[in-house]
Formats: sequence, C-alpha cells, structure tokens
Amino acid sequence: MEKLLLTTIQTELHWEDKAANLEMLDRKIDSIQETTHVVVLPEMFSTGFSMKPEQLAETMEGETVAWMKQKSRERNCILTGSLIIKEGDDYYNRLIWMLPNGTYGYYDKRHCFTLAGEHEHYTAGGKRLIASVGGWKINLQICYDLRFPVWARQQLQPDDQKSPLPEYDVLIYVANWPQRRSNAWKTLLQARAIENQSFVVGVNRVGNDGNGIYHSGDSMVIDPLGSVLYHASEKEVINTTVLNRQSLIETRTNLPFWADGDGFILLT
Repeated sequence: MEKLLLTTIQTELHWEDKAANLEMLDRKIDSIQETTHVVVLPEMFSTGFSMKPEQLAETMEGETVAWMKQKSRERNCILTGSLIIKEGDDYYNRLIWMLPNGTYGYYDKRHCFTLAGEHEHYTAGGKRLIASVGGWKINLQICYDLRFPVWARQQLQPDDQKSPLPEYDVLIYVANWPQRRSNAWKTLLQARAIENQSFVVGVNRVGNDGNGIYHSGDSMVIDPLGSVLYHASEKEVINTTVLNRQSLIETRTNLPFWADGDGFILLT
C-alpha cells in the first residue's frame, strides 16, 4: 500500500472498570466513518494504568481479547492497544495486534515503570514485535519504552552495511503518560522519528486516573523528519491520519544517514 490510514483514539478511561471501558470504546470505534487500516487505543485501555493485576488480569481467552477479535472483524481493520494479561504466575502489560481474521501478535512491555512500582507487579518482556500491514512494517511499543532509544533503534542488516534497509516504517507507542511530564513525551516522540527516519505515532489517554494523576493526551503523529502531522491535547478525540510511503522513501533517499550508522547487537 502506498498509503496507510491510521486512526488514533484519545480518550478518558473508567478506572479499573473493564465493562464500562469496553462499552465506551465500542461506541467510539463504531463512530469512525472513514476507511481505516489500523485503530490504536491507549495503554491498558480496559482498566487504566492499574497496579492490581491480581484482580484485573485476564487470559488470552478472556473477554477483552474476544472483544478485540469481534471489533476487528466487524470493522475489517487492525485493532491494537495494551491490557493486563496473566500467563501462569506472571502478569504482563501486553499489547495485542489483532487482525480481522482473528489472528494476532503481541508485545509485552519491556521497560516496567519503576516510579509507579510496575516492576513489582508485572513481568518485563524481552522480545520486540514488528508487525506488517500492506507492506508497511510497524514497531509496537508501550509508554515508558519511549525513554529507551536503543530498544526502538533501527538495526542494520548484517550483510548490507553499505545500503542498509531500515527494519520498520512506523513506530507506535500506546501510553498512560502524565501531563506533568508531557514535554518529555512530545520531545522524545519527535526524537524517535528523526533518529529512526520513520513515522512515529503516540496515543495517550486524557483525564484523571484513580490515583488523581492527570493526563493531557498530547497524542501525536510525526513524520520521518520530525515534523508534527497531528497533535491533540486535553480533549477526547478520534483522528485518522494518512501516512504516505513516498514521503518516507524521499526522506531516506535524500538523507541516507543509515550509511553512517553504527552496527550493534541488541541484548535482552
């Protein structure tokens, strides 16, 4: 596909209330009138950023994953966002990449947010997920991962150092990022776009959570040069952005910085 249509949903979340959140998101997704290929929800979209996985976690056979399958099939688009998943004795902040045919990939948040004690309740992931849709390659990450550029860094092909091909075209972050650190959020999203020569999409929530922490949203779509294509602050909003492959190719062709990049091995 020459163009990727990507819809972001910036919304308030009902604190630790899965039924209310799924009902609310059901209405919002159904309200999307235009064609879209991917719909992106915030981090822990069914509960808010809760440290009570023992009470709120589901399995991959649970109601929220089933709901994602149903909505993806109904709207004939990919649906993605993170939720609390239990496997064995471990809990994960897991992003699901749900396809309309019911198949899916998933990514477990690598960097647990220690300031909130996330590392005390959730197990960190150790594997990146780069999904594909219509020839577009998409790197999927979660909130605090944004602060760690090595985890998002494009890796050069070991046998193609002179003409390196980037691993991915779009980098997506789903988040519950507080307003008091919104400057870091906005700055780092632009930095990831510039250094990786990719589109970057950040989808954040708005409103107060159950701990009284306010979120201003500031969901953004940024082009490979770091220019902001879309930015929404303080309010609930649904937006569809068209990503153009030609602008990606032109940036990488006219500014072939990858030829001067450093090879590295990512250790987990």
